[in-house]
Amino acid sequence: MIILGVILLVIGFIVGIPVLYTIGIILAVAGIALAILGGTGRRIGGRAHWY
Repeated sequence: MIILGVILLVIGFIVGIPVLYTIGIILAVAGIALAILGGTGRRIGGRAHWY
């Protein structure tokens, strides 16, 4: 999710489409939050791992 967010962020910035830029930021932040919570050993949504 982090990689997809960064790709959309870069594409949105280069092409100049603000919607892609915004979606990229949201996906990157959500991916980082899930990675941090998963790294601490917390279950997220009843699942121990997100693949």
